[in-house]
Amino acid sequence: MLPVKNGVGPSVVGLPKNAAKGDNAQWHTITDFLVHRFPAISRAKWLQRMAAGDVQDEFGVPVTADRPYQGHMRVYYYRDIEVEERIPFDEVILHQDEHLIVVDKPHFLPVMPSGKYLQETVLVRLKRKLGLDDIVPIHRIDRDTAGLVLFSVQAQTRDAYQALFRERAVHKTYEAIAAWRPELVFPLTRHSRIEEDTSAGRGFMTQCEMAGTPNALTHIDVLEIKNGIARYQLKPVTGKRHQLRVHMNALGIPIKGDGIYPVLTPEGQIDHDHPLQLLAKSIEWIDPITQEKRRFDSSFELLL
Repeated sequence: MLPVKNGVGPSVVGLPKNAAKGDNAQWHTITDFLVHRFPAISRAKWLQRMAAGDVQDEFGVPVTADRPYQGHMRVYYYRDIEVEERIPFDEVILHQDEHLIVVDKPHFLPVMPSGKYLQETVLVRLKRKLGLDDIVPIHRIDRDTAGLVLFSVQAQTRDAYQALFRERAVHKTYEAIAAWRPELVFPLTRHSRIEEDTSAGRGFMTQCEMAGTPNALTHIDVLEIKNGIARYQLKPVTGKRHQLRVHMNALGIPIKGDGIYPVLTPEGQIDHDHPLQLLAKSIEWIDPITQEKRRFDSSFELLL
């Protein structure tokens, strides 16, 4: 398999069984399939990658421009983005040992490569900065959210830390800035069902509350009130996508700076001066290796 290159690991795509054989085959070459599968990437771009040796099959054999199509095989390749603007905020490493890296992530910086973000992600920045190709995030927070993210350094102990999240043995505390509604009684618990919002005009990742068995639980309290605005403490028990944003919006107090809830902001309209006022403030757990209690607090602050 291709090695990590400039902090980026290879992507993989599976080649399905071809629809037909001979002159009627759907794809005569692997190049034909790749152009069909990824219409945003030109044939010329694929040929350029192949010429550089950046496309290989699962056995490490380079894929050439005219190589015949072969189904039931995986092909590895490097993603690249021709124009990727630098996100003008830096992650901070709060802790590093042989098992874990604890990072304080700024607003706007994604944790993992996705879509138009590749080099400008916490994972790739860390790999390049530290020279550690095997690190992976144990959990994630939204690109719009600032705060704490844990990364696993080595495969041998990775599952022990991932199990903490699966078993809900990690206690996370967030802070958020939103309007104050005096008619709401705090502390309160929001327990509801969150699913993908299929309403017309909504983004494919947008979530909403709906009828049904609850699958999302958040404990919410008030820390400070000033001039009709409040600082809230949010403690999620579950980890549904956009859970905190959805629950605050459902209470009629959407988080300040939220570009999705209640109104979806058009793609590309990012305002670095007005970030989402949501912060992963603290995280604590009993370490599965040392059995010691561990806690980390973000150095970032939300201003009321």
